[in-house]
Amino acid sequence: MLETLLDPAVLPWVLIVAGAAFLVIEATTPGFFMAVPGTAMIVLGLMVLAGVDIFASPVGVGVAVLAAIVAAVISVLLYRRLSPDQEPITTGRDSLIGKTGHVVVEVVPDTISGKVDIAGVVWSAKSTGAKIAAGTKIQVTAASGVHITVEEVS
Repeated sequence: MLETLLDPAVLPWVLIVAGAAFLVIEATTPGFFMAVPGTAMIVLGLMVLAGVDIFASPVGVGVAVLAAIVAAVISVLLYRRLSPDQEPITTGRDSLIGKTGHVVVEVVPDTISGKVDIAGVVWSAKSTGAKIAAGTKIQVTAASGVHITVEEVS
């Protein structure tokens, strides 16, 4: 089996398919653990297809290593460009009090089944008194853990 995979006619396709599989895994579960080896494997597979025997001599191994490093650097740079750093949302419960938003799912007193949107983040909510219908503007009056208490704003 191993002899078949290392056959010069099969090896480049094994590398390319494995590299593409790594890129698909990376695309479905982002985290940048598969993009670099996937890119390097595709480059190495293309090199073998182009006639560079990466196992025949020290020069071939050196060229393969250099190509893999270049592919890794390029994929890291592309990843950084495509996925810029984002600041995490750091909303503390005390910073929510006084903020306004709108009801997404009807808010009822004494139950946290209601949902409100405050600055693009949806929170579980209960009301201070009466039911508050979806679409109504609200203001946060209290916060406890990840749940908030709201009242209708007139």
